[in-house]
Amino acid sequence: MSAKKRVTIYDIANRLNLTASSVSRALNNKPAVNENTRQLILRTAAEMNYKQNVVASNLRKGKSQTIGIVVPQINQNFFANVIAGIETIAYQQGYNLIICQSNELQEKEIQCINMLINQQVDCIFISISADGNDYPHLQNVLDHHIPLVQFDRVVDGLETYKVINDNERASREAVTDMIKQGYRRIALLEGPQNLNVFRHRKNGYLTALKNHGLPIIHELILPNAADKDENKKAIRRLLSLQNPPDAIFASQDDFSALSILETATDMNIKVPSELGICGYSNENFTSITSPSITTIDQFSVEIGRTVAQTFFQEFVNKKGPVDVVSKTISIKPRLIVRSSTKKNEWPFEREIFETLN
Repeated sequence: MSAKKRVTIYDIANRLNLTASSVSRALNNKPAVNENTRQLILRTAAEMNYKQNVVASNLRKGKSQTIGIVVPQINQNFFANVIAGIETIAYQQGYNLIICQSNELQEKEIQCINMLINQQVDCIFISISADGNDYPHLQNVLDHHIPLVQFDRVVDGLETYKVINDNERASREAVTDMIKQGYRRIALLEGPQNLNVFRHRKNGYLTALKNHGLPIIHELILPNAADKDENKKAIRRLLSLQNPPDAIFASQDDFSALSILETATDMNIKVPSELGICGYSNENFTSITSPSITTIDQFSVEIGRTVAQTFFQEFVNKKGPVDVVSKTISIKPRLIVRSSTKKNEWPFEREIFETLN
């Protein structure tokens, strides 16, 4: 069964024996069309189920009213919330979104970027994938005079607007809090160190140890694992050391923190009395695990709103010529201390739990 042909202004013009330009003027409420003719055209368009080609109309005006977004993973709470924040502002401004995910592959990221350029989007928002090191495809966006706003994972060398968290400060505060709870052998699960966001988190970890006179023990720093299974194996090896850590900062994300909790449970290691765990991103599940997981809220919805507002303020609503500038907007994250690192409070909490049950 063939698809039904889309009704065009030429179909309406042929039925009424009018010119396509007259039909177009009537449908767009332009002058120089007799009112009786205008009403006839509008009635006929409704009868024929005519729908205006908004994309073509916008492109004739020099804009598509569309924003492209590229993220590593759509199904992560952080990126889903960023997209939600962007959509809130874009909807208010009458813009649509095209959302792409790179699946942490730069090859796919490049394909996404090329597709969005070909779609003639008005702007591209991106958080880069984990396996990239060279970014001519992003320079290509700028060469096409398409505004580019980076967020969270960014390329420092590109002259663009960037919306980020103060990751180093947040990590320093998280590790400092664990030290105050009495943990002394604190391990680190690194994220991909080719991305500045994870380098900054590692720096925060190292600074907290130095500030409190604790040694940097290299066997307690785990490089980023290739996948979840490798991550769990590395965590098990870490917890099986002759002198294992008494706390772990999962700087990559909360999913790594969850893997630590699962592995500790399998090994009969008590959390938080024998092992403290801190994640990153405030995924929804962190508040309902047992024990609940200490984490860092990045205010992801606010990041999304700020990214969109930056585009509209600097590129759409700004009067006069738009200069290409490099400007970084930093949003302070917040440490959320939950049961997984409350070493000093846990025995009291456990006693109450056992009494009630």
